[in-house]
Amino acid sequence: MIQTEKQSQFSNHLCFCSQIDDKEFDIPQVDTPPTLESILNELEDEEEPFVLEDTCVLNTDNMDAHSCDTSSLASSDSGDPVHLKRKRRTVDLNPTVHGSVLRHSLLKGISAQIVSAATMSGVIAVGTSHGLALVFDTNQALRLCLGSKATGAEFGAVSALSINHDCSRLLCGFAKGQITMWDLANGKLLRTINDAHPPGTAILHVKFTDDPTLAVCNDSGGSVFELAFRRVMGMRSCDSRCLFSGSKGEVCSIEPLHAPQDFRDHPITHYSLLAMASLTKILVIGLKPSLKVWMTFPYSKSDPSSVPQLAWQFVPVQKTVNPVLAFSKGDTVHFLLVKKEETGTIHVIKQRQLHLSCDIISLSWINSRTLLLVDSHEKLQVVDRPSQEILETLDLEQVQLVYNSRHFKSLATGGNVSQALVGEKACYQSVSSYGGQIVYLGTKSAHIMALRNWRERIDCLLKQEHFVEALSLAWSFHEGTAKAVVGLFGDPVKRKGVVADKMVEIIFQFTEHALKKCPEQGKIQVMEQHFHDVVPVLVDYCLLLQRPDLLFNQLYSRLVENTVAKGVFLESLESYIVADRLGHLTTPIMRDLLAHYQSNGMMDSLERCIVHLDITSLDIQQVVQVCWDNQLYDAMIYVFNSGMNDYITPMEVSPFLQNDEVVMGNKLLVYISCCLAGRAYPLGDIPEDLVVQVKNQVYEFLIRLHSADSSDEEEVFPYIRTLLHFDTREFLNVLAMTFEDFKNDKQALEYQQRIVDILLQVMVDNPDFTPSQVGGLFTFLARQLAKPDNTLFVNRKLFDQVLEFLCCPDDDSRHTERQQVLLELLHVGGVVQFNEERLLALAEKAKFYQICEFLYEKKHLHDKIIDCYLRDPLRKGEIFSYIHNLLSMPGYSPEEKQTVKEKVLQNMQITQKYHHNEATAYLLEKKGDIQGAFDVLLETLKEKLSVLAAESDGGEKTGGESTLTGVKDSLNDIIDLCHRSSPNLNQQQREVLWFPLLETMMNSQRQGKGLAPDSDTTLTMKVLNCMSSFISLPAIIQQILQDPVYGKGKLAEIQGLILGMLDTFTYEQTLLETTTSLLNHDLHWSLAHLRAAVTRGLHPRQDYCNICLQQYKRRQDSAEEIIVFSCGHLYHVQCLQQKDCGWGVAPELQQRWSCYKCSSSKGGRGGTSSEQKRGRSTSLAQVCNSPHALIYIHPSPATLDLHQEQSWDQLRCLYRGPSRVMTLSLCSSWRASSFTLLDYTQTAKNILTIRFLLSVKTQIMHCCHKN
Repeated sequence: MIQTEKQSQFSNHLCFCSQIDDKEFDIPQVDTPPTLESILNELEDEEEPFVLEDTCVLNTDNMDAHSCDTSSLASSDSGDPVHLKRKRRTVDLNPTVHGSVLRHSLLKGISAQIVSAATMSGVIAVGTSHGLALVFDTNQALRLCLGSKATGAEFGAVSALSINHDCSRLLCGFAKGQITMWDLANGKLLRTINDAHPPGTAILHVKFTDDPTLAVCNDSGGSVFELAFRRVMGMRSCDSRCLFSGSKGEVCSIEPLHAPQDFRDHPITHYSLLAMASLTKILVIGLKPSLKVWMTFPYSKSDPSSVPQLAWQFVPVQKTVNPVLAFSKGDTVHFLLVKKEETGTIHVIKQRQLHLSCDIISLSWINSRTLLLVDSHEKLQVVDRPSQEILETLDLEQVQLVYNSRHFKSLATGGNVSQALVGEKACYQSVSSYGGQIVYLGTKSAHIMALRNWRERIDCLLKQEHFVEALSLAWSFHEGTAKAVVGLFGDPVKRKGVVADKMVEIIFQFTEHALKKCPEQGKIQVMEQHFHDVVPVLVDYCLLLQRPDLLFNQLYSRLVENTVAKGVFLESLESYIVADRLGHLTTPIMRDLLAHYQSNGMMDSLERCIVHLDITSLDIQQVVQVCWDNQLYDAMIYVFNSGMNDYITPMEVSPFLQNDEVVMGNKLLVYISCCLAGRAYPLGDIPEDLVVQVKNQVYEFLIRLHSADSSDEEEVFPYIRTLLHFDTREFLNVLAMTFEDFKNDKQALEYQQRIVDILLQVMVDNPDFTPSQVGGLFTFLARQLAKPDNTLFVNRKLFDQVLEFLCCPDDDSRHTERQQVLLELLHVGGVVQFNEERLLALAEKAKFYQICEFLYEKKHLHDKIIDCYLRDPLRKGEIFSYIHNLLSMPGYSPEEKQTVKEKVLQNMQITQKYHHNEATAYLLEKKGDIQGAFDVLLETLKEKLSVLAAESDGGEKTGGESTLTGVKDSLNDIIDLCHRSSPNLNQQQREVLWFPLLETMMNSQRQGKGLAPDSDTTLTMKVLNCMSSFISLPAIIQQILQDPVYGKGKLAEIQGLILGMLDTFTYEQTLLETTTSLLNHDLHWSLAHLRAAVTRGLHPRQDYCNICLQQYKRRQDSAEEIIVFSCGHLYHVQCLQQKDCGWGVAPELQQRWSCYKCSSSKGGRGGTSSEQKRGRSTSLAQVCNSPHALIYIHPSPATLDLHQEQSWDQLRCLYRGPSRVMTLSLCSSWRASSFTLLDYTQTAKNILTIRFLLSVKTQIMHCCHKN
């Protein structure tokens, strides 16, 4: 029996029912409850009573000896033979950072007695196929056996069970429709209800509500009934009321809202909400104070054989706690937040969905953030609802889950079941949850699932020696990012402290395990890899926990015992030091680190570590010696600067700097720049109180007359001289940056003037410096002098001196270099330092044509720039590009462009002199002399034809091919000229251009020399096809027939030409007819679809508003306005107004609307941007004031309105294929080599001459017949 103290610990129940065969499981036939000794097996010594307790503190040792860390589970059906044959599946091992989230335990005390059990709280109730209800206590001992064999024969199997919240009453539903109520205190039968619903239908569900006098039941006919229990004058009765009739759609799942003890006073509990699920929709109704439907939600399309699932849970949302209904049918889980408004209405808000890859057959909340789902493949998935992340997946094969499908297939009631209830895998009565624990009923055992507390999850990984995963999981607990956390209480600081202690314990275990498992023999690489997998993890988590003492004392003292582990430890510190996560090392570790890195030649790594370490942790004498010996300049500078505040000693090596010491020289330049700019090298900043002092010290160092250890041969200013010789340009750039940083520092300005004077003294008239170096100096000076706030003074005579040096005409060496230096000097503003007339004279004398161009450009003398290009041997070929750019680019006046044109025409004789015929023709064309350009190109073509004929007579093949290519190029050039010019000429002028070209090609064909017959005919046909676009066909035929050769009746010689032309125009006639037909067909198709799109009616997808989710008839007493969009979505006008989905300032009847759902999915919510985008969702309907009616807007007869334009855009989007006209045009290019595709107008004119060509063809055929 259950003790009173133990009963008081529980406020609810978990119960299961299953069709268990009494004979199969050897359950005795009893009229009175049997004694425990007669039916119970002795508990084993290691088994302890099963006690339901808070999952936060539940220990696996208290469950039973058969608890497992991560079990593999599955199921079976006790009634359907199709499920009896099962295939063994391989266990999915999918370790994640979440570890083992679920604790799977076998209720061994129940399983050993009944091999089918299930649900928990104060008691566990199990129904059997012979009408018995077995009640177990918290020790898994049978407490009551309710019912008898006679009752089972009369009522059938127990098909549904429910226990009220105080564990005092048990409701049993039977396969033949009866319902019984039992007193769990004494096992007394209180009520037998025979008329609560239509006879002959099984009870699928019976459930208590939070009101102990109110329950609901659902029968196999799909109807739902309310059961109200009464007791008057000692007489017990039950009133039944139909809540939902199965004739309107069969309900196959119901779930009343049960409030936990802490939320019994929640305002929503007064409505006694009930969720009902049919095969097509979800309903949420309120039983109190009066029956009312609060929400209807239809399903999306899913597998008809899948059954819906319902589950309630109170969830904290934005500092308030409200119930959330999770429901699923198929592979999608929907979440509805239900809350009470101040007005007293229930408001339902749809939240984010969860999608899986297979159908869901069981849905349960295990806490407010975590769900347990069982899919049709019998996989149990633990899902974190906020992130929708699957935390763990288990296989339920060993569970042998019991299915209750027979009630959905009329197997238990002789066929009195709706044909719609055809669920293949219904397990409603085999899964029950309470208090964070879920029990799954199998055919031979009962299994309980509960969330492990955080320590258990870590310990599971430690038992498997997964130390890295255990540390990662523990750190997620420490940072508050873990999912499904149980058992971690207190404020954040306290929680972090508890987890940190656990992590320290894991770190020690990991260290000992690594040392113990280290291979004692074998390759050194194997040992190194072993510790590389361990040591960085230990270092990382010690630093994350901010425990360097643990790292340097306990851990290092253990690792130092192994030489390989010690080396790996020291090397792993580098990444953390460089990332500034570790700034201080103890003296022993610093000493070992220097020795290890130096002995292994890791000097670059050592240098990177030194510059990031706290200077107080370094042995300065030892570090400086190591840096000097190994040329670690960065580390040496850091030690001198940070350790001794000495910024000069690192620079004193500069007099000995050689050209091959590039690395040191570059670092020295950067170091000087940093010092003068107030920044520390290689990182950080100089202390503010030392910035001015360091800057002055560096300036003083640079302008020293001699070095400290100078000799008699040393030149003055050795430091500046050495840096200039190393890299003049970069040193001057460093000075330029520092000059920019200190504009208002008087002392710094004095140092700057002094440095400039020294630079001029050292570099001017010094043969050791190249013109490029000297030019770089004066470029630097010109930039400084050009600044508006310049304070430097430079003698102008020095610029003149440099100018004469660079423009010396007697020195031809480095001509290009000297010109580039002077050009750069002028570009930065140095031109103001020179006399321009003298500069121009010196540039012309020195043949610095780019300098001349620079000066002429300033004076806009573009005609003289052309002379510069012609006289410059390096840029002569660029003259045409310059002329083209100047004439085509904006920014030049018409007068300047005209001057250039005249200059070009004056230089035409140059191209004629050197026989550049293409250039001459180009110039003549630009001048407007089209005939002259044509004559030049025609003469070139004739010359190449003559050369080709001569080579053909000589028998040369190789040369003939290149000459033939030249002929084709010349012919293309002259055809292009005629094409460009013909549109601007009259018919007579066109004939003057085209006929000589045709005559030239036909003359070559008549002579039969030079060109092969095929090539000759091809080129002649090309000319004919090109000229036919501009010359009438009769004129072309007449010109051919007037030829003296062809005028003697030898029409057979031109047979090929005439037949080719006839074939071309026959093709063009067919092309025009086909194109016209296609255009007409496409136009008709487009207009027909446009008309259909504009005039079609609208059919709403649903009968409810897509914003408030309420039916559009929600207020029967008001004339509610609705809007239906072309996308099928329906809305109330008030809802759209609240979402600001309208735009425009037109009157109400002309207001434009946009679909809220479609525009939201595209990132917009109405407004003016919606009007610009004109999406498909814009409404084609306007509203009227009559209830539930729509008036469609008819298009204007004159123009397309906004909606019609949108329909037209939609129509264009629907026709996604390529244009058939475009396809035909592409096909026509297949004949490209022999003719050109004419435009439609010219082709129409050509077709008029078909009759003439047919007559010519007749003459040709007649002539051929006679011959």
